[in-house]
Amino acid sequence: MSVAQPGEPVAPVRRRGRPPAADRSAAGTGDRIRAAALDLFAERGFHGTGVAEIGAKADVQRGALYYHIGSKEELLWEILGDYTRLLLDDAERIVAAGDDPVQTLRLLIRSHVELIVTHRRAVAVHLRDADALTGQRATELQQLRDRLQRRWQDVIDAGFAAGQLRTADHVVTNGLLGMLNSLGFWYRERGAHSPAEIAEILTDTVLSGLTAPGDNTKG
Repeated sequence: MSVAQPGEPVAPVRRRGRPPAADRSAAGTGDRIRAAALDLFAERGFHGTGVAEIGAKADVQRGALYYHIGSKEELLWEILGDYTRLLLDDAERIVAAGDDPVQTLRLLIRSHVELIVTHRRAVAVHLRDADALTGQRATELQQLRDRLQRRWQDVIDAGFAAGQLRTADHVVTNGLLGMLNSLGFWYRERGAHSPAEIAEILTDTVLSGLTAPGDNTKG
């Protein structure tokens, strides 16, 4: 083994295995914590998951855990807020394109199905545990949900005003979004249909009931 001569810099010793927590980026630690919380909330529910379990799954000490998240409810808000903003951003992108209302509705359904399949753990948490949020967090989540529903309602309103859809009742909008959101519970990755095929089946079913007689924009 060589020995450093006087005046020579000593090379740092390389240790095997996981780097110490102090060397990990704060962003990386936060991502691990959120991923662990999402897995546990989806599996056990928000109320059935303890903070210590999240820390253990993310490999983060309890003190560091609270430094990064503040509280378990803050984690829930981040998961649900991020997911709902994702849906809203894509809906706004589709609506802004200014297509025919029926075609826009078709694109909205496809987008919603694909995002639900991709983020079905967040969907399960949203449907089961959204009411666990309190105060300002609950208010902000509801505002995001209201904005999302408003985008859908605007499209259905426009279709009804143009004579393409037979109704613009809010019950239809609520029921349509509820039906699509339930996909997170029953979709199976190895099922008979792909997400695109599911979106097409649901779109055709919805539009067959909504499209006004004589309208030729179903395709």
